[in-house]
Amino acid sequence: MKASQFFISTLKEAPADAEVVSHQLMMRAGMIKRLGAGIYNYMPMGLRVIRKVEGIIREEMNRAGAVELLMPVVQPAELWQETGRFDKMGPELMRVKDRHDRDFIIQPTSEEVVTDIARQELRSYKQLPRNFYHIQTKFRDERRPRFGVMRGREFTMKDAYSFDRDEAGATRSYEAMFAAYKRIFDRFGLEYRAVAADTGAIGGDLSHEFQVIAETGEDAIVYCPTSDYAANIELAEGVALLSVRAAAGAVMAKTSTPGKSTCADVAALLGLPLAQTVKSLVLATDELDEHGDVKKTTVWLLLLRGDHDMNEVKAGKVEGLKGGFRFATLAEIEEHFGCKPGYLGPVGLRKPVKVIADRTVANMADFVCGANEPDFHLTGVNWGRDLPEPDAVVDIRNVVEGDPSPDGKGVLAIQRGIEVGHVFFLGTKYSKAMNANYLDETGKPQLMQMGCYGIGVTRILGAAIEQNHDARGIIWPISIAPFQVVLCPIGYDRSADVKVAADALHDELAAAGIDVLLDDRGERPGAMFADWELIGVPLRVVLSDRGLKEGLLEMQGRREAEAQKIAVAEVGAVVKARLSA
Repeated sequence: MKASQFFISTLKEAPADAEVVSHQLMMRAGMIKRLGAGIYNYMPMGLRVIRKVEGIIREEMNRAGAVELLMPVVQPAELWQETGRFDKMGPELMRVKDRHDRDFIIQPTSEEVVTDIARQELRSYKQLPRNFYHIQTKFRDERRPRFGVMRGREFTMKDAYSFDRDEAGATRSYEAMFAAYKRIFDRFGLEYRAVAADTGAIGGDLSHEFQVIAETGEDAIVYCPTSDYAANIELAEGVALLSVRAAAGAVMAKTSTPGKSTCADVAALLGLPLAQTVKSLVLATDELDEHGDVKKTTVWLLLLRGDHDMNEVKAGKVEGLKGGFRFATLAEIEEHFGCKPGYLGPVGLRKPVKVIADRTVANMADFVCGANEPDFHLTGVNWGRDLPEPDAVVDIRNVVEGDPSPDGKGVLAIQRGIEVGHVFFLGTKYSKAMNANYLDETGKPQLMQMGCYGIGVTRILGAAIEQNHDARGIIWPISIAPFQVVLCPIGYDRSADVKVAADALHDELAAAGIDVLLDDRGERPGAMFADWELIGVPLRVVLSDRGLKEGLLEMQGRREAEAQKIAVAEVGAVVKARLSA
């Protein structure tokens, strides 16, 4: 292709509202144009990348045995009402009405529609397993869309849904999709990690996120460099940092700590390690009557080491907190502890509370905690002697770098990542709600076991750029670059020799199946090179009168600091070899 037949629109400066690197560079490279909040036009250069991403996904999904279909963007509300999500999903779900005042939604995902297809079409065990997928526009009405394509309202997603006879079959389908996702992300040429993820309210054990590694990522990824352990921060297991509880070695004493309401300040005042302090977090759960009014409130005291933070996802899995919790009100805290936050502790409570200790706290001895009196803390506190054993000992903390790996094979490290894919075992959550049954060998109806598998197609673009860029612009992996090679002829519109050589090389590469673009715009070398460095084409070949007289062209990879001189007759072969490598 020639540049004069394409559309190139670059900017020297990014718009003021472009917050992250990927947003800035996509705008400057002419890949997207903002239409509204979180809504973008994908311009020709950006669309080429999207099509490359979709192509890889399609090939690997088909290879894994999934079958492509296409489900509509606008879906009847009745299906979503069957599962209860029409009301439960909240304002992120865009609800619309047609001219007959019937309710519809603009789909953020397609579990309901695909389950409706399955219950109509998959009637016998002989038709299972089955996996349907589509690549379709999605819409989620984000409260604050930001970061360009990373957190937009309209986006493109590949979502797939598997249907199986039983959990064993569903597990096999899950494993097949997990393997397909690894092949997909390997082919994208991105550094990524597949991490164990929380399954949320759905439950079950199978859930993995695919995270592209990037310093600007919103998610924290926990992994062990010397083993295969990897999980997101919500799921990463925090082992007890003390293997046994030491015997008491100090007498509990009430110590003045005027104005010191944080563990860090108290530790500094007393000249003790922060790891010897215990922080108190107070939660509450409400039991409702048939009218939705609160009939009983239970107050919970969660204890963590002073240098640790509570993991709300883990806390939400504690027996008694699973139905949902909130942070206690100031009045509830004063009623049970007789003190305002900052000096709270588990000793000498006014009213009983449920005490949950993190694994590490449960093995601490001679620790420091609040005295439930302003400006005072207790030192030398010990379980059993000074306060009862906790009601439960549970992992409720965020892990930190350097913690032992739960598999016992090293220590943990933490990276930032951008979630771009998720594989999830659903079980019968949707098939039960929508009565999606099949008939087994005995003719009895059984609920289908389901899995769902998503990849954020347009989000891949932002994640790839966040991981691969420099001061000059984007650095695309070859597999998803808008063009693999750009030919930059200096004086194309002035030199017959340059034009002939450039056209011949373009035709040779194109005939070999290489995605090549010839810049025939007649731009000055500096402007031309700056455009293609910004856009991020992996390989650049420069042709000039001087070089042709010497029988040489210059080739430079986007990540390389210097160009390489190559004989004209060898350029085609060298380019092919570079791309295939």
